Amino acid sequence: MRWLMLLIIIVPALEIAILISAGNLIGVIPTVLLIILTGVLGAYLAKSQGLQALKKVQNMTVFDGGPGDAVIDGLCILIGGVVLLTPGFITDAIGFLLLIPATRNLMKPLIYKWIQKKMRNGNVIIHRP
Repeated sequence: MRWLMLLIIIVPALEIAILISAGNLIGVIPTVLLIILTGVLGAYLAKSQGLQALKKVQNMTVFDGGPGDAVIDGLCILIGGVVLLTPGFITDAIGFLLLIPATRNLMKPLIYKWIQKKMRNGNVIIHRP
């Protein structure tokens, strides 16, 4: 909870500082247009990657017996899409990292380790049928 509170305070403050700097460097209108562009591009990527992840889950469920890796992809895509909708350059960078398959694949081992740690601590419980 402590980390979440720090993120809620620090990230918006950093975003504001970067947006002000960008506005001073390239101008207000280009900065606003850049924010809108990243939001639109992020929505498009989230939709296309989300559909691919859904097809992957369906195929893995039918042919392999379980979705496994595709669930993490779907989770990353969902979080990446939501983060891209928030204005700011830091959140946009995080969102794009979660949406682009190559960078998402680099992040997945960290996500798996985090989930396993939460499961070992009893913070996350997975029920299997």
